Amino acid sequence: MENQQEGPARQAASVRRRRVLIASVAGCAVLGGVLVLLPREPAEPARPSPGASAMAAVGSGVPATLPGLAELIGEREKAVRARPGDAASWAVLGAAYVERGRRLADPAYYPRAERALHASLKVRPQRNTRALAGLAALANARRDFRAGRRWGEAALKLEPRRWTTYPLLIDAYTGLGEHRAAKRTLDRLMELRSGPAVLARAAAVYRGRGWLEDAAASLADAAAGARAPVERAAYLEQAGRLAFERGDPGVALRHFREAVRLDPDQRAARAGQGRALAALGRTAQALKAYRAALAGQPCPRYALELGELYESLGMPDAARAQYGLLRERVRGAAADGADEGLVLGRLEADHGDPAAAVRRLRAEWQSRPAPEAADALGWALYRAGEPAQALRFALRATDPERGGGLGDAVSMYHRGMIERELEHHGAARRHLAEALRINPHFSPLHAPAARAAVEALGEPPDEGVPQMDTGAG
Repeated sequence: MENQQEGPARQAASVRRRRVLIASVAGCAVLGGVLVLLPREPAEPARPSPGASAMAAVGSGVPATLPGLAELIGEREKAVRARPGDAASWAVLGAAYVERGRRLADPAYYPRAERALHASLKVRPQRNTRALAGLAALANARRDFRAGRRWGEAALKLEPRRWTTYPLLIDAYTGLGEHRAAKRTLDRLMELRSGPAVLARAAAVYRGRGWLEDAAASLADAAAGARAPVERAAYLEQAGRLAFERGDPGVALRHFREAVRLDPDQRAARAGQGRALAALGRTAQALKAYRAALAGQPCPRYALELGELYESLGMPDAARAQYGLLRERVRGAAADGADEGLVLGRLEADHGDPAAAVRRLRAEWQSRPAPEAADALGWALYRAGEPAQALRFALRATDPERGGGLGDAVSMYHRGMIERELEHHGAARRHLAEALRINPHFSPLHAPAARAAVEALGEPPDEGVPQMDTGAG
């Protein structure tokens, strides 16, 4: 009897268990369906290695990080050891050497780049656009702009639609003072390509022509559109340089600081911080910024700027040490095929032997007849006691029809001082005042000299009194 009573109970419990199991299975099925229907979290994309990022940057004409370049160089060196007939790897290796040498201001990388690029051409002598473009970049880095033009035009002839060749040609044309060719090349580039790298290149052309508002707008757009931090930092450094040249050291300092935050290896921005801080009267911080820039990128131009800052602060021994460093770096650059004759000529004109500066800068002008060479040679001639000859080059340096920049405070100052020496007082007063209007802080040494010269010239005479002004205005 008891067994008969237990049977239905057990059956009922078994039924309940089956119902729970069925419900559980059904619930799992429903939940599984819901999970299938719910949108999945996107998988985190695999980040490229620094070397892969540098490879993409070198191939697309944008800046690369120093760690990425080091990794890329290591990879390509291993590749060409294993496959000496790999023309593409040789070309990439050469381009990476050029970029690393440029970023570090270390011309010792340039002979290695030259060997790698010629090895690529030896393996593939025909239709090797990448190697030709690499040789154009190398020539520009060495300031051999005639060779840069030759290699760039050869690369463009092979692949007229390869947009990364156009910036190399723009640099070469600009370095040779061929501003119309540079502008035509920029126009063609902008037909082929848009984006941050092209905007930054356009800004450089606009700046050289004195179109400073256009240059500033292009750089702002380039920085806003940049994808990688190192790329944005490079464009911010250019924007900071332009802001300083326009007489706004506060804005310049903000750009430079952000550039360094994004890319601590952005040494040009550190030097820019020194420039801006000195203009703001924060000289202790300025000295520290310049020293940091030179520690990572011993660029001769930074040594000249730091030396002149020391000199303005009454520290002649420290200034001479920087000028000595500059001469040492120029000698080292020459041994590696790089020409720093322009900055050395500027040093000699103001702080050494002006006659030696004239000889050096005449050679510079013959090989690279650009506005900056005209300005440097004119100033050296003035310092050497030849103001009449100097004025010819000062006029050339500030002539917008010949590529000179009317927005360049340094060139205007040089022109005004030369005119003052020649007693062209009206022109001198006008151009010295213009230099200070463009940028009251253009140099810790020369801006005070410009103010003193304007004060010495006094107020312009009454309009009713006729004046002879033989200086070209």
